[in-house]
Amino acid sequence: MPVDGDGRTPWEAAGGELVLVEEHTIVSWVMGSRAFGLATEESDTDRRGVYVAPTPWFWGFSRPPTHLDGPEEERFSWELERFCSLALAANPNILECLHSPLVEFTDPRGEELLSLRDAFLSREVLRTFSRYVAGQRRKLDADVRTHGAPRWKHAMHLLRLQRSCRDLLRTGRLVVEVGEAREELLAVRRGEWSWDRVAAALAELDAACEEAALTTPLPAAPDRARVADFLYRVRRDSAAALG
Repeated sequence: MPVDGDGRTPWEAAGGELVLVEEHTIVSWVMGSRAFGLATEESDTDRRGVYVAPTPWFWGFSRPPTHLDGPEEERFSWELERFCSLALAANPNILECLHSPLVEFTDPRGEELLSLRDAFLSREVLRTFSRYVAGQRRKLDADVRTHGAPRWKHAMHLLRLQRSCRDLLRTGRLVVEVGEAREELLAVRRGEWSWDRVAAALAELDAACEEAALTTPLPAAPDRARVADFLYRVRRDSAAALG
């Protein structure tokens, strides 16, 4: 039934929204500094995941939530359709989840989602990564004007993201771990670089991204057909499970 007899939604009747994360997760990752290879003793453990709401739960006026916080601190999850939509739009945070080296849990549907990593990649990353970097750069500039210095951790991650975008455009592969750049980036986090030096590095990376986009092996658009077929089959199989 789409709605329980007392008017509750199916997920409310099953124990609340977080039952979607607790019982229907298909893949989860550790993200943040630990996935990037930039963790220190003070680093939190950020977790991200994807859950699949049972298809019958969509057969009513109330749709299951597209994303949820919890149940643990520092955990955030998306419903599969929302996750795929964001990934197809080249959302930087979502694409990095798909390429995290720290996969904590997966079931067969999660394994197939991971096998589709490349289907989500396209030349759109230049626009979306650059737009994200520009927004974060404005915040750092405001910090410098107000406080005389940026938030150095954010400056570090901005440089990391720009390097990642440059290399993705050059090679067609998204590598989340920073590798040999670790010590340099941690020096930025410790405030050992001047803001002028960070700003110059960001400008250099921006130019490198534009140049790499001219010869990138990435396709012009993501493979929406492959992703749509996967989503359809997941929804169909969920409905068929009713018997």
